[in-house]
Amino acid sequence: MDPQIQNKRKRDDSSDSPPPVSVANGGIDLSLLEALEKAQHNPVETLDLKTVKKLALSFERRLNGNTAARLKYPDQPDKFADSELELHEELQKMKILAGAPELYPDLVSLGTVNSITGLLNHDNSDIAIDAVTLLQDLTDADVIEDNDEPAQVLVDALIENNAVELLVQNLARLNDSDPDESAAIYNTLSTIENLIEVKPSVSELVCEKTKLLKWLQARIKVREFDSNKQYASEILAILLQNSTANQKRFGQMNGVDTLLQAVATYKSKDPKTGDEEEMVENFFDSLCCLLMPLENKERFVKAEGVELMIIIMNQKKLCYGSAIRALDFAMTNYPPACERFVDVMGLKTAFPAFMGKIPLSKKNKNKRSKEELEERLISLIASLLGGILRGSRRERLLSKFVENECEKIDRLMELYMRYSKRVKAETERLNQLELDDLEMDEEEKYNRKLDSGLYTLQLIAVILGHLWTSEHPRMRARIELLLKQQKLTKNDVKDILQEYHDNIGDLEGPEEKDRAQAKIQKFISAF
Repeated sequence: MDPQIQNKRKRDDSSDSPPPVSVANGGIDLSLLEALEKAQHNPVETLDLKTVKKLALSFERRLNGNTAARLKYPDQPDKFADSELELHEELQKMKILAGAPELYPDLVSLGTVNSITGLLNHDNSDIAIDAVTLLQDLTDADVIEDNDEPAQVLVDALIENNAVELLVQNLARLNDSDPDESAAIYNTLSTIENLIEVKPSVSELVCEKTKLLKWLQARIKVREFDSNKQYASEILAILLQNSTANQKRFGQMNGVDTLLQAVATYKSKDPKTGDEEEMVENFFDSLCCLLMPLENKERFVKAEGVELMIIIMNQKKLCYGSAIRALDFAMTNYPPACERFVDVMGLKTAFPAFMGKIPLSKKNKNKRSKEELEERLISLIASLLGGILRGSRRERLLSKFVENECEKIDRLMELYMRYSKRVKAETERLNQLELDDLEMDEEEKYNRKLDSGLYTLQLIAVILGHLWTSEHPRMRARIELLLKQQKLTKNDVKDILQEYHDNIGDLEGPEEKDRAQAKIQKFISAF
């Protein structure tokens, strides 16, 4: 029943630029203007192979000149200052290459990418910053989105020349309090994101070969909010998104505790701006990803994460829904989290929310947001019933469905009917598409039905299965009455459970699949 982490959206245009380079320039990237101005003074008719070779040759000459001057006069900066300025100017000129990504393979074959990458290690941090900015421009998502093959060639060359390691090493010498260096930090993170976009395996590579996770962890521990802290939170979420290895690695680094401390800041107050709000969401995205491996669920419980999420829910602030989501991930297939939830009075918080008593905020006032919360709560209750099978905790949990004239079962059937109608409408639509000769295999049809609400409907049927097999006479009578009122029978619930049973995958191994199917078969037989 593991919910799926949604893919990270592309960064909004409003937050897709680095911090201003200085107050004086009003936030405008003067280096880019400088490059354009120089290009106008030295007009290039067309960006072709000849132009690339010309730029590359000029750059290599300046680089060699600077290297020679530094070797000859290592202790006399004034002797190599001019060559450094010339190298800076060459790097600015090369920004124009971002206008012709189709020529990237030529840039690679000339060896220029190797030279640019080497500058990340330059003794003069200003030159290293120039190299970072150039790499950010060359790998910009807007530049390479329609140039997949050239982008792959460039990214492969950067990886081969240790750009990932050098980018992260360079981060260590950049100071956030300096505006230029702060912008370079942003551009470094942007470049890493761009590399992952082109080659997703970079996500694990960068965590395996560098100390980026450690740097990000330290960055999000800083209390003050700024754009680089926000971007660090986003990069962390991207790194943890689809990588079990990264999730386990960050868990071993005390990452669960780090993220709990980060979100605890907002347990009784809301973020002040939209950007800060996005950062907090990134923290929760990271936390939910982190809660996929079993060992991190254990760390979450030990660090009193369950208690913190309940406190956040009780405060009814903006993070209310995110706390429910984190609990859902923590409790899925992990009984100790379910037991802790009951022990710390979580039922008193979860069931009013299940009944629709959700605090209104700008975040959950729209219909879809409310439905997402409903779906999380249904999943959470299904996890509770699946994780607590006996004893006083089980009795306390089941008693919730009997109190107040079985109102929770009434609510459950209300949700059952809503999602059932949606799935039925989608099934009819898919059948019509087949009549119109649109080919679709069974797996695609099933996935489309899941998207329309089938998964939530299946979880509701699973909850009904738990209630029915409890053999509580009042619960059974109520379920039968409500089914009859809707002109339904137990066979309708059985059909949903059967489809769920038949489509349980073996992602967690054949033994887990057999166990899950046996549980559902028990419900089917009982009905």
